[in-house]
Amino acid sequence: MPAHSKRHSGKHRSHYHPVNEKNLLVTTLLNLVITIVEIAGGILSGSLALLSDALHNLSDTFATFIAYLAIVIGKREANQKKTFGYKRVEILAALLNAVLLIVMSFFLLKEAWIRWHEPCPIRSLIMLVVAMIGLLANLFAVIILKKDAGKSINVKAAYMHLIGDSLSSVVVIIGGILIHLFSFYWIDPVITLLISIYIIHSGFVILKESVHILMQSTPEQLNLQKLKRGVEQIPEVLHIHHLHAWMLTDSQIHLEAHVELKEDLKLSHVQKIRHTIELLLKTDFNIGHVTLQFEYDTDHNPQLINTEKG
Repeated sequence: MPAHSKRHSGKHRSHYHPVNEKNLLVTTLLNLVITIVEIAGGILSGSLALLSDALHNLSDTFATFIAYLAIVIGKREANQKKTFGYKRVEILAALLNAVLLIVMSFFLLKEAWIRWHEPCPIRSLIMLVVAMIGLLANLFAVIILKKDAGKSINVKAAYMHLIGDSLSSVVVIIGGILIHLFSFYWIDPVITLLISIYIIHSGFVILKESVHILMQSTPEQLNLQKLKRGVEQIPEVLHIHHLHAWMLTDSQIHLEAHVELKEDLKLSHVQKIRHTIELLLKTDFNIGHVTLQFEYDTDHNPQLINTEKG
């Protein structure tokens, strides 16, 4: 009789470092204050660039708050209806944040176009003071989130918001100086244009990565051909096929596959082979959750990797 075995590996997990959600909450409140100050400053000074920075900060406020909620929800335990848990809420949050960035940017581009054709006088001193306050606050928020930015795509999205805000505040300050010294009012919509282009680029990077994960695409860093060759070097393995690899989150890779053996082995021997394969996938490919189905004497094509048939 052929020996078949299915097994979910819980022994080997991807390296995961928890995010400090309190930092996200502090950053949210800080951004809310910056937004209110910059909106008031933009109205008083007449600066579209300052208002665009305020809107960017408002999107940051939503971004960090959504990120905070996603991490809190993501900590909930798996249950019968959500057997994978709630970790993907963080990916959905990153997707929403990216869309917010892009939508806000196109709105700012429209306003910049109008302001380019209809320049307005600007109170540059108010613009400068408010922009400097915004810069200092944003830099403080960036420092708070820097440590957690590499731990989650969701926090990375919020962190990118803040980096963009810091850069835009610097540009607004430079613009304010030029307006104050030379009355270059046209520079206000130009600054808005530059800020918007940067935001759109950042948004699309995060959007692409989020969609890639939600579509259960093979992780970009994972070479399935190399993985196949590595597993098939194990003496007892004839070939591995029906490979499916995807990411549950930006840090957790899952894989399922069929492994055909050269001989009809006992289950106890198959268990040792399974452990060898899991260790290989963990150490060489950082795959922490593995499901393997063992087979013997089938008619699968040895070159087969992925198919829904068979």
